[in-house]
Amino acid sequence: MKNAVLTILATVLVPGLAVVLVPYWILRVTGRLSGPAIGLLEAASIALVILGAAMVIWVSLTFATRGKGTPVPIVPPQVLVAEGLYRFVRNPMYVGALLVLAAEALLFRSAWILLYAGFLWLALHTFAVLIEEPDLERRFGDSYRQYRESTPRWIPRPPAKK
Repeated sequence: MKNAVLTILATVLVPGLAVVLVPYWILRVTGRLSGPAIGLLEAASIALVILGAAMVIWVSLTFATRGKGTPVPIVPPQVLVAEGLYRFVRNPMYVGALLVLAAEALLFRSAWILLYAGFLWLALHTFAVLIEEPDLERRFGDSYRQYRESTPRWIPRPPAKK
């Protein structure tokens, strides 16, 4: 039950704050809070928002079911998750959240949201390189090293054929 609550919190609150509340504040402060006119570009942006949000949810469910843990670092997965979206990219939850931000920047034509997305990516990259990846290597050893060598950190690509 505790893991389920932590997974829900990590899936709703953390990305929700990063991709809903902060962009809302940015739009409010910059005076761009009015809704966009709906055209082809906006429809594509909305589709990307849905895709990014689905990625975040999918990854959270994968953590809980396959990894036997949560996306929260205090209760990390007990099993290395290298399936589902993790076959294509090592950080699919981060990629999904950043995709939502990029789509919001496009949807609202906001350079400020795009700039914020860049700073968030830098923070996530720094966290992944300095904290997350060394911890995964310590916990999972050779299996993580092999996964890291075959799977890109940020730009998704089809898995290598075995």
